[in-house]
Amino acid sequence: MGTWARALLGSTLLSLLLAAAPGALGTNPGLITRITDKGLEYAAREGLLALQRKLLGVTLPDFDGDFRIKHLGRAQYKFYSLEIPRFELLRGTLRPLPGQGLSLDISDAYIHVRGSWKVRKAFLRLKNSFDLYVKGLTISVHLVLGSEPSGRPTVTTSSCSSDIQNVELDIEGDLEELLNLLQSQIDARLREVLESKICRQIEEAVTAHLQPYLQTLPVTTQIDSFAGIDYSLMEAPRATAGMLDVMFKGEIFPLDHRSPVDFLAPAMNLPEAHSRMVYFAISDYVFNTASLAYHKSGYWNFSITDAMVPADSNIRLTTKSFRAFVPRLAKLYPNMNLELQGSVASAPLVNLSPENLFAAPQMDIEAFVVLPSSAREPVFRLGVATNVSATLTLNTSKITGFLKPGRLQVELKESKVGGFNEVEKKRCPRPCRNVDALGSTRPRTETQLHPRITHNRAA
Repeated sequence: MGTWARALLGSTLLSLLLAAAPGALGTNPGLITRITDKGLEYAAREGLLALQRKLLGVTLPDFDGDFRIKHLGRAQYKFYSLEIPRFELLRGTLRPLPGQGLSLDISDAYIHVRGSWKVRKAFLRLKNSFDLYVKGLTISVHLVLGSEPSGRPTVTTSSCSSDIQNVELDIEGDLEELLNLLQSQIDARLREVLESKICRQIEEAVTAHLQPYLQTLPVTTQIDSFAGIDYSLMEAPRATAGMLDVMFKGEIFPLDHRSPVDFLAPAMNLPEAHSRMVYFAISDYVFNTASLAYHKSGYWNFSITDAMVPADSNIRLTTKSFRAFVPRLAKLYPNMNLELQGSVASAPLVNLSPENLFAAPQMDIEAFVVLPSSAREPVFRLGVATNVSATLTLNTSKITGFLKPGRLQVELKESKVGGFNEVEKKRCPRPCRNVDALGSTRPRTETQLHPRITHNRAA
């Protein structure tokens, strides 16, 4: 599951900027990601770095005008070649707006603007450079989050405001009175230009860059050659004070033929925990759709031959090894190999508890004798039931677990070589002593083989 897990986990914080439009009402998600205050703080830090890089590219327009010089009358000025060599966003917070979206608030931002100025009045021509330092800049942006019917996200800005607390101007030149007049002109004009330009740049970044990028995000991905996963958005994130829940479909489907499943995901309740940045919740819907998908694709079908059995195993897949269980088998087919072909009768349902996963698969196993001509002749068919539990652990890159198989129940469904004998445990090899038999004619048999199983895709 490496590919889809990385894809899913790698886009989690980007999901902060996802869905807010109503999805399919009454349908529960298979996966939920909860981002807490700590997760939002991390997202804000990363977002500030990206926004800072974007704002460094702001181009400021030239502007000009006229002003009155004592004893000389009105003169024309122009500020030009404006650039921003330094733009620092020092502090920012990202918080959910309940029922709406997200609010990004930036405080104590700093801007350094550098440029040139010139003044013209008849015969008077003056020009030089200047540096302007903006301190105490605050920016507030509200984002409206939404999703398309395809499950892809949308994002727009509903409001943006910025405010400059302090401007310091350093103008190079010798005429103090003239420079003071220039300072009063540039202070007001640059405040106006910067405050409007910053919000326009943010809105442009959302509309022209973030939104088109979000539309390229996949909502499905291939897990392997058999199945893929659909992690499209189900509904709007549920924003409450201090956290944001993002709901994903979490349906695993066969690649060759996808069809609707006939069961729904159960409702999930997440604990009110805040100690970590992100929490993940996964329901048995994900595992059961996976079970169904792999069953439909034939993944559970397998074949076992004697060549797959470890060389040091006490039990071989030969008619001689089965003589104690099926005496007629060894008589009718002396010293021949067997082949077992298995399939899962139906997709096993998976049940999840807070600590483990439980499934009870039922299989049909048919035994074939491999004749000297290499032809295969069926000899008996078994029904096998067992239960399996697993304890799962999720980290940043993969899901791991401890698998604990239960006891096998073996039922003889059909035999062309007569009945099976009841074998005393003292005569039975150790691996076959932990199996429950069904019916008096069905022996206690188990093989703890660990072969390399060949999976056969269904036709």
